[in-house]
Amino acid sequence: MQLTQLIPYLISIIMISNFVLAFTIIFLERKNPTSTWAWLMVLFFIPILGFFLYLIFGRKLSHKRIFTWDTKSRLGVLKEVQAQLRALEEKTVFFKQDILMEYKDLYYLHLKNNDAIYTQDNDVEIFTDGIDKFSSLVQDLEKAEDHIHLLYYIIRHDQLGTRIADVLIKKAHEGVEVRVLYDDMGSRLLNKKFIHRLRAAGIHVDAFFPPKIPKVNFKINFRNHRKLAIIDGEIGYIGGFNIGDEYLGKNERFGYWRDTHLRVSGDAVRNMQTRFILDWNQASRNHIAYEERFYKGGSFGDVGIQIVSSGPDSEWEQIKYGYIKMILTAKEYVYIQTPYFIPDESLMDALRIAALSGVKIKIMIPNKPDHPFVYWATLSYIGELLNEGAEIYLYQNGFLHAKTIVVDGNVSSVGTTNIDVRSFRLNFEVNAFLYDKDIAKKLVDVFQRDITLSTQMTKELYKKRSLGIRFKESISRLLSPIL
Repeated sequence: MQLTQLIPYLISIIMISNFVLAFTIIFLERKNPTSTWAWLMVLFFIPILGFFLYLIFGRKLSHKRIFTWDTKSRLGVLKEVQAQLRALEEKTVFFKQDILMEYKDLYYLHLKNNDAIYTQDNDVEIFTDGIDKFSSLVQDLEKAEDHIHLLYYIIRHDQLGTRIADVLIKKAHEGVEVRVLYDDMGSRLLNKKFIHRLRAAGIHVDAFFPPKIPKVNFKINFRNHRKLAIIDGEIGYIGGFNIGDEYLGKNERFGYWRDTHLRVSGDAVRNMQTRFILDWNQASRNHIAYEERFYKGGSFGDVGIQIVSSGPDSEWEQIKYGYIKMILTAKEYVYIQTPYFIPDESLMDALRIAALSGVKIKIMIPNKPDHPFVYWATLSYIGELLNEGAEIYLYQNGFLHAKTIVVDGNVSSVGTTNIDVRSFRLNFEVNAFLYDKDIAKKLVDVFQRDITLSTQMTKELYKKRSLGIRFKESISRLLSPIL
């Protein structure tokens, strides 16, 4: 049979395959309606490629596997959550800063739906520069006496990665128990020799969701995007910096890397430790059991913190709900810094309502893209908010990677979560929600400083976009639910 005679049969097979996959998406997987329509567009406009894209990007995560992770009862979390819920219901809860009583419903939201225990005896240091952050981290690592737990989405085998590895190996030789967890997709370029060197020193190293076939990982979704470091159960780091030279501003493409990271000491570190243990026990066969030495905590200050996690293993989009709750409580202003701005309708509505109610909405995004389609979709949503009175700033001094939100100088959030569907629904994320006026003021000061290094996007400038950019925005906007 000639090739020309085969073509009708091939087309029929493709059409039938597309129909079967479309049926699966609509009736069996029960995806969000907007992402369902986006995938149907991909399938029918690019049939063959769309099929493979769906296999890589579109599959759901098996809940049967995920729901076996929960060891919170053994870690003492559930008992403390119930005690705090009773205190709220009996109105015996105490906030060191009276003004924060008006945010007890935000506290309740995270406590009830995320088991996010509230602590208010913490000290917090804010880092916005990679050199400062990693200098501090290395100093704390060198002082470790019992254990070091590191979880990073990206670890590079470069100068910074080698510097961190050298310290970890030194501490392992001194008898410190060291564990390193990295995401297999985020750290896909990590050299095997780097891992072998750590393991040869007695360091426990594992990857999150590795492929069955080495170097062939089709699990683009469901990545562990968290960044945590816990030293001796007393000091914790959380925020946006990964481990690599580009985060020190050494990448010519991005230039200076502007991010936000926190160093925390206090009982909130206990909750960061629980998050690490849960993730580690999913990824490693060498499970961590509850030991008091992992949970030192302590009283170091008066900053209130909840460590909130979200991911595809949960029924709720906890961090997104926290953002929405914060925005809807705003009376004066909401300041947001994010590298990607692709909100779903619920978050977009919250921002619209706030803006139309007279709340000042200020959003800062990078002026340069690291993912073009994501950037064009971001510009589309930004343009919509401009029409509703929001102030939009394009950061010019390198690449802005910070994920922060501040409301009315009272509450704030810093963590790993971007404002996009991928962070809200598909990736495993973790944020610190901070109930403290001084921390909020410092983050506002950081935002104001960054404004001096930014260009404001006005309605007039936005209207001057080229026809090509507008076309890219329109296509990216349609695909935004799956970006």
